[in-house]
Order: sequence, then C-alpha cells, then structure tokens
Amino acid sequence: MDTSPHRSDILEVNGIHLHYLDWGGRGPVLLFLAGMGCNAHIFDHFATRFTDNFHVLALTRRGHGESDHPETGYDIDTLTQDLYLFLDKMKIERAFIAGHSLAGIEMSHFAALHPERLLGLVYLDAAFYRTLPEFKTMQATNPLPALQNPGQNVDHYSAQDYFTYINRTFPSLAAIWGSVMEQQSLHEITVQPDGKVVDRMSSAIESGLNATLSSYEPEDARIQAPTLSFFVNQDGTGFISRETMTEAQQAQVLDYFQTARLAWFQRCLELFRLNVQHAKIVEIPHGNHYCFIKHEELVFDEMNKFLRA
Repeated sequence: MDTSPHRSDILEVNGIHLHYLDWGGRGPVLLFLAGMGCNAHIFDHFATRFTDNFHVLALTRRGHGESDHPETGYDIDTLTQDLYLFLDKMKIERAFIAGHSLAGIEMSHFAALHPERLLGLVYLDAAFYRTLPEFKTMQATNPLPALQNPGQNVDHYSAQDYFTYINRTFPSLAAIWGSVMEQQSLHEITVQPDGKVVDRMSSAIESGLNATLSSYEPEDARIQAPTLSFFVNQDGTGFISRETMTEAQQAQVLDYFQTARLAWFQRCLELFRLNVQHAKIVEIPHGNHYCFIKHEELVFDEMNKFLRA
C-alpha cells in the first residue's frame, strides 16, 4: 500500500505522458530521477526528508512505471528533452537534480546543454564511464549473468511470487528490499491475460536504453553547477547467494569485483575528479548501489549539507 504523502499526476510532455510525484515543501525545487527499471516511487521515503527546505518532486522517465512506454525515444537527446520540457511545463526555472544510476547520463547531458536551469547536481552512484576499455573488460569477464538465473524459466502468477524470485536471484536487491522497493516494483510489472506477471518494460525499450548507456560519452567536463557525487565501491559480497552458488562460484564473483570491477570503479572516480574538479565526492566502501536506501543516513547528511550550502 502506498502511504507516502505525495501527489501523483501525469503531464503531457514531448508528445507522451510522463508520471511524476510531488511531495510539496517550500524552497528551491529538488527533483529526483530514478535509475533504470525504477520509477519515482523509489524515493517515496527518502524524498520526504527534504520537504522542510525544498519543494521535492520525482519524475518517472518514459518506458518506466506509470509513464508512457513508446518503443522509441530512448536516445540521450530525447531523454534529456523530456526532462527539459517537464521543467518548462511545471514552470520550474531552476532546480537541484538528484539522480540514481542511469540518470547520470541525463544529468550530465542536461548540464552540458542547459547550465542556466541548474542549481546543483547530485549523482547517486551515477557518474559512470561506460565507453572505457575497463568497462568492456568488466562486461566480458562478468560471471553474474550465467549465475543469476535460478528459476528463470518459471512463470509467476502473483506479484509476491515474482518478487520472491527477484530477491532470490539478486541478493543485492534483497539487501535493500522493503516497503518502498516493493511499492515501486508494483509499478514496473504487468499482468498478462493469462494471469502471468511480467516486467512492464519491453525488450525493445531495454535494448534502446542499454544502447544509449553504452554509447554515451560523458560530458562531465562541461558541468558548471555545484556538484555532489556518491561513488559506491561494491566488494561483491552483496552479490553472493549461498543458496544458488557453489563455493567456487562465490569465489569467482568476489575475484571479479576485486579485479575487473574495481579497476573500472577506480578509473571512473579518477576521471570524475579530473573532469569536475569543483565537485564534492563521497566514497562509500563496501556499499550497495541503492545508496540512498542502504546508506540512507550518510547520503541524507551529505546531501543536506550540500543542498543548503
């Protein structure tokens, strides 16, 4: 049950309908953007902590949640235009934007094109460089796709059965699963005529987003706005499943995180420091990608100091 004290609405933007949540509050606008496969409801709890000093909203991008799911428009220019036109429709001249994961490319491109519309940027483990050689090595050596598949060919006929499967398959999600994650996930599934529960996002949309992620060349050097960036160093322990992985497979996962993934993480951190020299960077060791949930107090304290500076 959705108990977050927000207003939920739909706005026609760029020829489609986009869903957003508005928690109210007084002060400058703070707009949250979710990561891939998530929607505005992922911030149902976290967003409420900022309403004393900010007008807090969250936008659900196309292809997610209650927003329209057109088969096209997942290139970086269209995604960023959606954001720009949303702010226009809402009559928001300038805003702080805080984005998780996938949202990092939208924030960086928006900052390059429309610096005058920004009060500041907060990257919630979102400052990634996916065109690096280290990323390609990481993808090529990642053992998880072959291991995270127990029950993948089993159909599910209730949301709870589906979520149980997700939690068993992805321990890193199980670690942050709760009422907020469950509520947002209810908006990312649909029930087919035969009663089967499936992801609402089509494979075409997922492919379009992944193509954009893998091809986007970060424009971080053009960021002028005040910037706070959280970098989560995941050590692999959160991806271990003692239920479905052998000891050898567990060791393989840990080795991957401590070698290939660590090399990419360190390179991303190095490049962001170089490209955005005015940024405040907060490293979270042994962390979870959903840092605003798993490490809520740390992220809130750092964001609160940054936003009110």
